[in-house]
Amino acid sequence: MSSVLYDAQGPRAKRRNVLFTVVFLAALMALLWWVYSTLEEKGQLAWPLWEPFFTGTEAWSTYIWPGLQNTLKAAALAMIIALPLGAFFGIARLSEHAWIRVPAAIVVEFFRAIPVLILMIFGLALFAEYTNVSSDDRPLYAVVTGLVLYNASVLAEIVRAGILALPKGQSEAAMAIGLRKGQEMRLILLPQAVTAMLPAIVSQMVVIVKDTALGGAVLTFPELLSSANTMSGYYGANVIASFTVVAVIFIALNFALTSFASWLERRLRRAKKSTGAVVGVDDAEIAGTAGTGTGGTT
Repeated sequence: MSSVLYDAQGPRAKRRNVLFTVVFLAALMALLWWVYSTLEEKGQLAWPLWEPFFTGTEAWSTYIWPGLQNTLKAAALAMIIALPLGAFFGIARLSEHAWIRVPAAIVVEFFRAIPVLILMIFGLALFAEYTNVSSDDRPLYAVVTGLVLYNASVLAEIVRAGILALPKGQSEAAMAIGLRKGQEMRLILLPQAVTAMLPAIVSQMVVIVKDTALGGAVLTFPELLSSANTMSGYYGANVIASFTVVAVIFIALNFALTSFASWLERRLRRAKKSTGAVVGVDDAEIAGTAGTGTGGTT
């Protein structure tokens, strides 16, 4: 049996795929066993090294929870600022006016080309030199600034690509019924593009959460990863245990974020009965008035 995209596998291909699957699973099991035996040999699986995370609350209340709070605070602030800023510059890059389009393109390409860590370092220097922000708050401000500048420029490209990916007929239909450019973008293009852009936007949100660790590594920002590093030194040689717990927390955070985005995407797709945007009665009346004003009659 064949499909439009590919031919059905024959007996030889099926046997080959089964063989590859068995070899891969055997290699994976061998790798996991090697990791386990190495850790066991080095004494990294001893209960005293993992005990602080399962008995008592000192490790969580003193190190992990405060670090997690700082991570979530920096990531949330960066997302809240970067999303609308990225949408603004992405739409500005599509403007018909060169005096809007060219400066927006320069800003986006400039900050997209600079590593986020360098932006954080420059941000820390600027806040220390030209503002009255306290030394305790500067690392947070610098981390958020770097994350916003870099990720807003990336999100701008995501927004621009999502709008350009829509069929050209959508814009032509909006022009045909007399919608202005702003109405076309707000009522026709953006509602359709959001669903297509959502996976890429969520991927960038995951990058924001992970990149907060750069502030802890360089700017002494007390986020989750740097707190785990301090904690491992405090408790002793349980470095692997500390970073394993932090890795599990990051995986849980990002999995929750992507799961929410998947649910939202399914909900948006179900809400749209067709690929066209729904224009309300008020909007249709406005469009009709605009068409009449230009001399059009029906």
